Amino acid sequence: MTEKGLKIAVIGAGAIGGVTAAFIKKAGWDPILVCKHADTLAQVTAPGLRVAGLKGTHTVPMRAAQTIAELPAGLDIVFHATKANDCVAAAEALLPLLKPESMVVSLQNGISEDALADVLGRERVVGCVVGWGATHTGAGQLEVTSEGEFVLGNIDHRPDDRLDIIRQMLAVVQPTRISDNIMGELYSKLMINACINSLGAITGVTLGELLAVRKIRSIFIALMQEALAVANAMGIRVEPSTGGKLDYYPFLAGSGILKQIKRHLVIRIIGLKYRRIRSSSLQSLERGRPTEVDYLNGYICDRAADHGVQVPVNRAVVAMIKAIEAGQRPLSMENMADPAFADF
Repeated sequence: MTEKGLKIAVIGAGAIGGVTAAFIKKAGWDPILVCKHADTLAQVTAPGLRVAGLKGTHTVPMRAAQTIAELPAGLDIVFHATKANDCVAAAEALLPLLKPESMVVSLQNGISEDALADVLGRERVVGCVVGWGATHTGAGQLEVTSEGEFVLGNIDHRPDDRLDIIRQMLAVVQPTRISDNIMGELYSKLMINACINSLGAITGVTLGELLAVRKIRSIFIALMQEALAVANAMGIRVEPSTGGKLDYYPFLAGSGILKQIKRHLVIRIIGLKYRRIRSSSLQSLERGRPTEVDYLNGYICDRAADHGVQVPVNRAVVAMIKAIEAGQRPLSMENMADPAFADF
């Protein structure tokens, strides 16, 4: 089978999955896009998925299905782009359609690779960091909002010649590189998202408003320090974040007053640079949907329990977001006055 004749599916027609599918299709491959909503399905097939934003305006008709069960058997490559909360159920539905050598590329937020591997087998799962942004603007209508890269890797840190074809596909969407430390790359993004996404969800404000408050910056730092302690216990070497500009190890080392001032200054600058951002977890809550906290701070808490590491601040964040999801707490800056954060 030629590369252009590969059986390819993209599961999830949201911002990342839809944009990825559209540009792979434009480059000459023929992916089938799984769209669970009927109005999206109709748009995708004709007149086509509409992508606007930083990569220009495109209308891309493509093959689509409403359920995973409608996909053909013997899939070669699957780009798995559901919400993290839905990833395991989707993987279970996908499993009968795979070959032993099939590859499933995880495009979720947080770290879903371990959960996917439990269902699909570690040899099938490819780790991937999505370092760019897009948003859903309507049924089958998407907008690329920020540039960035994909980072691919074998989740067992092994050389993997199979990754080059995936790199070629994703490179038509955004620049793509292969890492020999994909779990360290994923954990790096997890650490920043466990702060920005989760604290944004708790407070209900933009990143600029969030990081203007010293107490919240202190909680931000504590979340990172706990997360790095867990990574150390797991034997993960965390890669630098935010385009290589933030190396967690020197950033979080030391406790003197000058180090503390520097940390607060760096985080304040991040808040100013990205001041208009509203976290994706906050947007989920505003739409009445659950967040992906189980795959962000929840992942940190689960691995901390496995290795005997104490992570009280991450546990407090998870508990608070669960209470907001259940309607037991409002979205409010007043949540920062909770006794769980009394030490900050």
